[in-house]
Amino acid sequence: MGRTSDAKNKILDAAATLIEQRGYTALGVAEICAAAGVPKGSFYYFFESKQALARAVIDEHWVTQRRQWEQLLGSERDPLQRLRDLFEATEEVQRVGQQKAGVVAGCLFGNLALELSNQAEEIRGRLQEIFEEQISLIEQVVVEAKERGLAGPAVDSRDAARSIVAQIEGRVLLAKLLNDPTQLETLWRNCLDLLQVPAQARTTTG
Repeated sequence: MGRTSDAKNKILDAAATLIEQRGYTALGVAEICAAAGVPKGSFYYFFESKQALARAVIDEHWVTQRRQWEQLLGSERDPLQRLRDLFEATEEVQRVGQQKAGVVAGCLFGNLALELSNQAEEIRGRLQEIFEEQISLIEQVVVEAKERGLAGPAVDSRDAARSIVAQIEGRVLLAKLLNDPTQLETLWRNCLDLLQVPAQARTTTG
């Protein structure tokens, strides 16, 4: 059982790395198995298709990312600082990736959404669910910021959260295009404007 689980994890890890580097469409099962160091037959023991593998990679990536988002957005710090912590962590992920691979990899979910949204309905649907979950996590923080007078009372919490997620994805895309993680530095200023944060609150949150 241990060897079986190990082989599956090797396939998942190899696929995640290759998808991040080259995208989904150009990859073949044989290449994934070669990178994982497992026989090609092992692939179909665990996954019925390459699309099923991509779905598994997405789910595993979201488990890890959601844990980080919940930790950052659920901390005891004030709500605006929690959002800033998320932005800084997102930038750091791209910076570390650049140091390891020489290029900014971007967001796995955003990359796949651009590549496959019109080709693979199952993957498109799963990505939609994940983005909605991200929006909900941020929405909770925006609601708290409004309740504490740190955001404008007229701000629509759900719409603002959706815009914040869209800005994160857009800035990560620019960082990938320009190979420059500092493209994410504007997220904080944009967020302050989007949430109509009062001047006094801006000074207390840096």
